[in-house]
This record gives sequence, C-alpha cells and structure tokens, in this order.
Amino acid sequence: MTAVAEQTRTLTYAEAVREALAQAMTADERVFLLGEDVGTYGGAFGVTGDLVHRFGEERIRDTPISELGIVGAAVGAALAGMRPVVEIQFSDFTAQAMDQIVNQAAKIHFMLGGAATVPMVLRAPTGSGTGAAAQHSQSLEAWFTHVPGLKVVMPATPADAKTLLLAAIDDPNPVIVLEHKLLYKQSGPVPEAATPARLGEAAVRRTGTDLTIVATGVMVSRALEAAEQLAADGVEVSVIDPRTLKPLDAQPIVDDVIRTGRALLVQEAPKTAGFMAEIAATIGESPAFGHLRAPIARLCGLDVPIPYAPQLERAAVPQAGDIVREATDLVRRW
Repeated sequence: MTAVAEQTRTLTYAEAVREALAQAMTADERVFLLGEDVGTYGGAFGVTGDLVHRFGEERIRDTPISELGIVGAAVGAALAGMRPVVEIQFSDFTAQAMDQIVNQAAKIHFMLGGAATVPMVLRAPTGSGTGAAAQHSQSLEAWFTHVPGLKVVMPATPADAKTLLLAAIDDPNPVIVLEHKLLYKQSGPVPEAATPARLGEAAVRRTGTDLTIVATGVMVSRALEAAEQLAADGVEVSVIDPRTLKPLDAQPIVDDVIRTGRALLVQEAPKTAGFMAEIAATIGESPAFGHLRAPIARLCGLDVPIPYAPQLERAAVPQAGDIVREATDLVRRW
C-alpha cells in the first residue's frame, strides 16, 4: 500500500506560527495567548494577525507592559489547568521576567514532587538584523538552556516554526520558543496537518564529507548558503540544525563529526559561554574526539552589544561569507 504524501503549502515563517496557534486553539479550548499588542495590533511583528477576530479577546489577551506580570499570570494559568502561550515582544525583555521563568516555571514540577506541571510556552523574537540596536537584538538562548526544567526550541524553517510550536504547546513542561526576526518573512513548505514534531530531534539539512557545520536559528540558512559556495570550490560540508537546544539530540552531530573529522560550530550569540561551547564539549566528550583531524572551531558573534548602524550590525554577527572563509581555512589547513 502506497503511503499518502503529507499535504504542504508555501507559507511564511510568521504565517506558519499563526497557523500553529490557530490549530492548537481550535483543538483545545485550554490554549490561549497573552502578551503585549497580540490582539487588535496583531503582534509587534504581525505574527498573531487576525487571531483576536477569530477567537475573541478572552483567548487573545492584550496585556499591560509588564513582562514579570505576564509570565507570572501564565504560570498561574498553567498550574490551574490552562495551556498559555506567552508572546514577549523581544527576547531581550525576558530579563524583566526571569524570576517567573527561572525560579517559578522551571522549578515548580520538581519542588512539588511532580504533583504539578507548568504547560506554558513562551515565544520570543530573537536576534539581530532589523536595526533595533543593543537592547532589542540579543541572542540569549544560552541563558535558558542553562536552567534545569526548561526546554528550548529554535526553529529555523517555516515547517519547524509550526510543528515545533505545536509540540511545545502539547508538552507538559515550560518551553521557550525563540523565533529569529529575520525568518518571519522567509517562505517554505509547511504541512497542513496539525501534527507536532518531536522535541529533541535534530535535523541534518545537508550531508557532506569534508566538514560538519552545526548552526542554529538564522545561521542555518546562512550555513546552507555557504555550503553551496563551498561546493562550487570542491568542499562538501554537512549542515546540522539541532532545532531543540534542550533536550539536545547530540547523536547526529557526533555521528557526522566521526565521518568528516572536522567541526565548525556557528551561532549568532557572542562566543563567550555561548551554546556552541556546549556543542564543542559534547563532541570532545564523545567518541568523535578520536576521529578529529582538526581542532573544533567556533564562529560566533562578537563580544559586543549589537550596534545600531547597519554595517556595524552585520559585522558583529557571522554572515555567509564568514562561514565560507572559516570552513575553507579549516579544511585546507587541516
């Protein structure tokens, strides 16, 4: 019997997020949204769109400008049996809500001996590239991966934006979903069905023989762009997207590094104590270590606040050309 192919359409990343929210809210009346300007305005980046007209103001809740209060309300609602989805306008503003995220949402299940769960999702636009300057352009995923009790997701494609968000909403744990601002307008095939992905499952976006590139968020598309340029020069690279940073699916990374013998780890966030340091340690502590033909390399953002000036903003984080340069050097030199 031939399997029926999954039906897809081309949607933008933002449309895929909105579709996931609508499908989750249609399927489960416990799901509701809250955040600043998520209602009539449609979200700071237009992601929630017309959902307030479809589901009403009781389920699309515009909130005051108080991130601590927003997340606190979501934690309470989750404990009471609801499934809240919080939108924080910029991931930078989670700093205002860290007590509720880190000391409440992440720890309640453990501290109550498993008697309570916090099925809360926190969505937040992340990263640079929009000229929003230092307080609205950070990449803070390492903050959240360091906290036991939180799951952390970084979708890199429209399809993952939908299916990973559905998985996050279904999960009984608090999940942080970091959506890169530059990806909201990117288009790609998105499944019609409301079928969640599996959290903790990496995606091998491309397979090569010379080098393994591990990238997250917007760096995945830049790594794939670089891979095309490298292939034209005779260098074949793999590109692996963890998708879920916590729990991390390390095996595909380890297996690929065993095959290629080289690893280039790419992130937008500053290098010091960034998430790719965890990937480097994971490779170093695995059987892949004995197969390395070159030192593990990291290509990261500079240890500076993100500048406002466009040319400086671009220079502060890796671009496709930087990936090409670093990959070429790693392969040719070792």
